[in-house]
Amino acid sequence: MKESPASNPAGGWPALAASTSKILASKDLRKSVKALFAVNQPTGFDCPGCAWPDPKNPAMAEFCENGVKAVSAETTGKRVTREFFTRHSVTDLREKSDFWLEGQGRLTEPMVYDSPSDSYRPVSWEKAFRLLGDTLKELASPDEAIFYTSGRTSNEAAFLYQLFVRMYGTNNLPDCSNMCHESSGVAMTEALGIGKGTVLLEDFEKADAILILGQNPGTNHPRMLTELQKARRRGAEIITLNPLVEKGLQAFLHPQHPGAMLTNRSSAISSLYLQPLIGGDLAALKGIMKWILLFETERPESVLDHAFIAEHTGNFESFALDLAQTDWAVIEKQSGLSRDELKAVAEIYCRSKAVIACWAMGLTQHKHAVPTIQQVINLLLLRGNIGRPGAGACPVRGHSNVQGDRTMGISEKPSEAFLDRLGSVFAFTPPRRHGVDAVAAIEAMAEGHASVFFAMGGNFARATPDSTFTEAALAKCRLTAHVTTKLNRSHLVHGRQALILPCLGRTEEDLQAGGPQSVTVEDSMSMVHASRGRHRPASPQLLSEPAIIAGLAKATLGESSPVDWDGLIADYARIRDRIAEVIPGFENFNARLQQPGGFYLGNSASRKEWKNEWGRARFTVSTIPDLSLPQGVLRLMTIRSHDQYNTTIYGLNDRYRGIRNERRVIFLNGDDIRLLGLEADQLVDLVSVYDDGQDRRAPEFRVVPYAIPRGCAASYFPETNVLVSVRSVADRSNTPTSKYIPIRIMPREPG
Repeated sequence: MKESPASNPAGGWPALAASTSKILASKDLRKSVKALFAVNQPTGFDCPGCAWPDPKNPAMAEFCENGVKAVSAETTGKRVTREFFTRHSVTDLREKSDFWLEGQGRLTEPMVYDSPSDSYRPVSWEKAFRLLGDTLKELASPDEAIFYTSGRTSNEAAFLYQLFVRMYGTNNLPDCSNMCHESSGVAMTEALGIGKGTVLLEDFEKADAILILGQNPGTNHPRMLTELQKARRRGAEIITLNPLVEKGLQAFLHPQHPGAMLTNRSSAISSLYLQPLIGGDLAALKGIMKWILLFETERPESVLDHAFIAEHTGNFESFALDLAQTDWAVIEKQSGLSRDELKAVAEIYCRSKAVIACWAMGLTQHKHAVPTIQQVINLLLLRGNIGRPGAGACPVRGHSNVQGDRTMGISEKPSEAFLDRLGSVFAFTPPRRHGVDAVAAIEAMAEGHASVFFAMGGNFARATPDSTFTEAALAKCRLTAHVTTKLNRSHLVHGRQALILPCLGRTEEDLQAGGPQSVTVEDSMSMVHASRGRHRPASPQLLSEPAIIAGLAKATLGESSPVDWDGLIADYARIRDRIAEVIPGFENFNARLQQPGGFYLGNSASRKEWKNEWGRARFTVSTIPDLSLPQGVLRLMTIRSHDQYNTTIYGLNDRYRGIRNERRVIFLNGDDIRLLGLEADQLVDLVSVYDDGQDRRAPEFRVVPYAIPRGCAASYFPETNVLVSVRSVADRSNTPTSKYIPIRIMPREPG
């Protein structure tokens, strides 16, 4: 069924009702409610959802609807026991939906795949570690093993993980960043000398304008709406460029503000909302900047920050010449926006003394993602909006510690300086050869170059592109193993041998030999703080992620390891002491962690220190790509439903887009529906159009008219990941191009 698109703002009573429903469905009401009031609190635990930072003085209820869903899912009273696997073979489970798998509850003990019965059977932790260790030791080369990391892994676990993997002898450490903000890291490191955002949460209180590109906070980072609401109310301008009309970027009613709820008083969010073509942001940004340089010509010395440009940047002349030579006709055609629309953005930008630019997957998952993000940096540099209060670059990350994982050394391309420090502190010689990223890992398994896949969290089979190809690659492995809290699709797409290793969740008490432990996370703005679970674990057989890594390391490295793994996991403060020795910015880690709200790692670009090869911030020259497609071919972007977080499906509703009780829908412009000879609610197949001769098809999607530019389409992942070619990646970052998939729409035959 389909509801009419809601006229209500984001948040409000529907958000409160949805949150209440999730809590009641958890089957452990008391535990879920108690957990919610510990979320994002100084003495509580970090929300297992997004990486949006916590305020210095958090509210008593510092969570959003997404947080309620994540916490309720983790604190659920439902259990996946050995009896569950007796009732369900792996073949049977493959026929179940992702939503059904998520809804079965928490895993309770380690399981090993039993081929004769086609099912998982209980296995002791000792035997599981022995199987892993023996298999890894038998490989001809450590590079035949791949060690994947999800963004929810703590700093302590991530540090131990990369230490073990490098002691084992490989840099094969792909992570979920490879599939999301890798493009941001590459672009910003080249232009600014650092791949992290340059703003703090308090900068949102000082900004005169906030630019939001390719991001949907209402569904993906709902707590961000609080900051946008406050900014707009005090007079800041919020400019949105997004192909889709998104409810959270139009209006917001804070469900935790009783006065506003009782009077139904919502806040407008965007002061200007433009809908570029999918992939048209680079052209749009060049158009905006072309206007800014024209304004400077009309009002010399009054528009650009010439002092900042002269002292802190390079390559401005080449950049300005390129803009002057860029044709308006090309800009308008490729962006889908008019010259006057782009002028309106430029005018707001130029009258604002402090500007923040935010972006997410809508910019990072294109072939031209890196140059697009560098145009965002160019825009900020023009008026000195880097290293100024209320201004800067803000790539909004997804998982709660995805940025921290990378800081801890989870990278297939570690720096020489990092490896030198790691080897010195732990008295070994780390491997220097670069490893594989997520896409290269798929290809390595498919080609037989890798035969062991170990995942620290996540749902690799569903998060990656080219689903059929990826699943076949995983099935070729000798062994697949997944550290997880709940059952997901990746556990059902396994190698000849397979392990499911259940771990503690963020909400649960982590009791080690030295007593209860806390872990740490780094948010999207480089703040590091503690997270301590409070609740009894879902099962006595669950291990913490650090304990699982220690068990794996001991089974694999044996007596040859110079590390006292048991000593480190007995007291995580010892892990933090070693982190402080290896990673700059973590000096006196344990002492600084006692500060309320944690501590700030700092940012070289925000200090106007440019640690790139030029020693200056770099204006980048980029050509506008021609994104024209043959007649009848549309550009598809994958998106999240409001009832999911990454690949985790919490429900089948997308309240803000008017969808109820289904996921296989495709949002199309009404004119495209008519031109293609389709009708609303018609069932169609989606077929991607690449020049590799492969038939990639996603069947049985229902047509839904929506406010999206002509020639564009949108649909949910992971259902549409099957359409993305594994070889269609962003230049220089190798990120899958999930936001630009050329497709044809094929009506289904009756019956």
